[in-house]
Amino acid sequence: MRDLKATAHATAMRLTGAGHIAYFAGGCVRDTLLGIDPKDYDIATSATPDEVQTLFPQSNAIGAHFGVILVKQGGHPFEIATFRHDGSYKDGRHPESVTFSTPEEDARRRDFTVNGLFQDPQNGEIIDFIDGQTDLHAGLLRAIGSPADRFQEDALRLMRAVRFATTLGFNIEPDTWSAICAKAHTLEKISAERIRDEFTRILISNNRAKGLDLLTESGLMRHIVPEVYDLIGCEQPPQWHPEGDVYTHTRIMLEMLEDDPSPELALSVLLHDIGKPATYTYDESDNRIRFNGHDRVGAEMTETILRRLKYSNHTIDDVCAMVRNHMNFMNVQQMRTAKVKRFMARPTFEEEMELHRVDCASSNGFTDNYEFLRAREEEFAAAPLIPPPLVTGKDLIDLGLDPGPQFKEILSQIQTEQLEGRLDDRESALTFTRKTLGL
Repeated sequence: MRDLKATAHATAMRLTGAGHIAYFAGGCVRDTLLGIDPKDYDIATSATPDEVQTLFPQSNAIGAHFGVILVKQGGHPFEIATFRHDGSYKDGRHPESVTFSTPEEDARRRDFTVNGLFQDPQNGEIIDFIDGQTDLHAGLLRAIGSPADRFQEDALRLMRAVRFATTLGFNIEPDTWSAICAKAHTLEKISAERIRDEFTRILISNNRAKGLDLLTESGLMRHIVPEVYDLIGCEQPPQWHPEGDVYTHTRIMLEMLEDDPSPELALSVLLHDIGKPATYTYDESDNRIRFNGHDRVGAEMTETILRRLKYSNHTIDDVCAMVRNHMNFMNVQQMRTAKVKRFMARPTFEEEMELHRVDCASSNGFTDNYEFLRAREEEFAAAPLIPPPLVTGKDLIDLGLDPGPQFKEILSQIQTEQLEGRLDDRESALTFTRKTLGL
């Protein structure tokens, strides 16, 4: 981080050395004041894009139309933006035009007061035109100027507001919150990819339960995962879920996750019971609520949701697997050794264990199956869960069998015997194969 800051300082000094104003801007200033090491540095300057490119000939004019030049120094990328005033936003995302202007005008066109601060890299002075330091010290997220105007200009700011409130642990100023709720419908103007990226950052933050509440209460969730609203008021069997409805259960699980979960784990927690409302039944014979098949239905719904949000195939596959398998943990103590080993060898197993842990901890508190699997991990630790096969398809051909679908069944049967410990070498496996096939 010292190297990043030193490189950012040197980059800004090249601008000031050429007679231009250059300030650190936005999030890096906010984070520095909060005692957080910035992950990147943006620089705002009086230099025009052409002047920036003259000083940094190897730069990339990725956003020159908006006055932004990407400069790479010392292996670090820096966005250098000319102080500007934005024209009208007709598409709800980008200004129609920009006019190069002053630092004060540049600060006033930004989204939130805590993101509108500048810092002089030469002496560390904070340049604050929008009283952002007051809100920063108060832990308050406030839109600059008219909140409705800021969100009308760029609807992605609605998601950013929730993200900043979540990741920083800030409260949202009342007028800003009212505008978020009023403008929530405009999120439909934003691409699924941009919504997905902000949504993911909210879910993996350590304050993700608050983020879920803010998205849901504001109405933004109707344009992200509207299926979440069906969880609210969906009752559960009180003997297994004394905590309340499915939404409450899901929220508590998100809160209980360990810090810095993967996106796949956080999404699987959010969506593991998404199929419950669709499978809700009440059995009057024993006065019991049931959700038969909610894991299978939930996995199908999860795939639809994640494809709608343009998640990668890898993420979709993993999350769907976790949702589909989360009820299988109740059966692990009745599984044969071979089935337990296959269950544990799946690539999503460790994250499913965390899903299972918080699923139980947020409801019935049972830990028997979790502890059973941890004990089995120790028991199986000396050898691979799925060892190399003792018999292959070529061996079956050599025994005179014609290749076909039956090969998979035969090899699986042999592997089961191997996993159960009844076969431990090639000769015994071939003998078993011949006997099984009557050869």
